[in-house]
Order: sequence, then C-alpha cells, then structure tokens
Amino acid sequence: MTADGAGRPYRSALREEQAEQTRLRIARAARDRFVERGWAGTSVRSVATAAGVSEATVYAAYGSKAGLAISLVDSADADADTDRVIAELAAAAGDPRGQLAALVGFDRRLFENAGDVIRVIVEGRRNEPALAAAYTEGRGRGDRNRRAVLETWPRSSFRPGMTPDKALDVYALTISLETFEIAVRERGWTADAIEDWWYASLGEALLAGS
Repeated sequence: MTADGAGRPYRSALREEQAEQTRLRIARAARDRFVERGWAGTSVRSVATAAGVSEATVYAAYGSKAGLAISLVDSADADADTDRVIAELAAAAGDPRGQLAALVGFDRRLFENAGDVIRVIVEGRRNEPALAAAYTEGRGRGDRNRRAVLETWPRSSFRPGMTPDKALDVYALTISLETFEIAVRERGWTADAIEDWWYASLGEALLAGS
C-alpha cells in the first residue's frame, strides 16, 4: 500500500470526526436558541450564527428548521454523556443490576442537564409537528437502547412474569422528567436521592431476589 493509500482511512476518520463535532456544535446552538426564544422565535440563521457556521452547513447537517428539532434530541443525549453510559454498560455486561444503575444514571443526567430542552419538546409538540417528531424520535431512541440492554439479561434475572417488554413499560412509567421535577423542584429531593429511589424501585419491580 502506498503512503497515500495508508493516509486515506485516517483522513476519512478525521473528516467524520470533524463533521460530528460540527453537528454537535449546531445542536448545542439550536438548543440554546430554542430554550431562550422558543420555536417560533428561532431561525436557521440565528442558529448558524451562534454555532459559528454558515446556514448551508446547518442545512447540510439537519436538512431544515424542522430537522433542527431532532438536534434538540442530539443535544440532550450529549448533555447526558452517552459515551459514559456506553462504557458503564459494557463494564457491567452480565450484571443486570449494574446495567440498571447505568441506565438510571443516564436518565438522571438527562433530566438534570437537559430538562429545559426536553420541556421545550414536550410542551411544544402539541402545536408544532416538528417538535412532535422530535418527541417521537427521542422516546423511540431511548426505548430502542433500553430494550437492547434488557434483552441481554438472562430470563432468570427477572421477577416471575416479567419480560423485557413489560420491563420497558415499567421503566417508562417510573422514570420521567415530570417525576424528576416533582422530586427535585417541589419536594426538595437531591438529584442523587431521586436516582437512588428510581434504582431501588426498578430493582424491586423488575429483578428477582429483590
């Protein structure tokens, strides 16, 4: 292989990394604009200016203003540290309780660090189709990722009658932005306390020997 050929995979990987960093920068800028100004008050131009890129770059990354709604989901996931949860899940492979702790910790960070943008999506989805699509994407993304983890757990690790499908439903009914805000904002709980309660409640509801 020539030196030029050897360098191509590196350059390709570098371009992909740069494109992902640009996409994330746009997502964070969109998140700030939408939280500050609302959906109607935010333009693609203002997002591009805040991100330090051209409008064409924003369109290339997300396609349209409606596509920017999906950027809110990307930004929220980044704020919850997806790399961390991936590493924690891998480290706890074969240990359902350890993986449950990783999933719960991710959602605690999601609501703690990105609750404002999730609220924009939840409240705006009733009137804005683009935000409704973002809500569906965010919910679907979370369900797919949790299901992939739950389906790796031995059936013997679940309580009698519990299945991955039922476990996914119980998880969704237990952990939400609303319960986080009630606990932390209204009841004076710490984020650590609600995370511990979620973990204990789900462990008892889902896992054998609890």
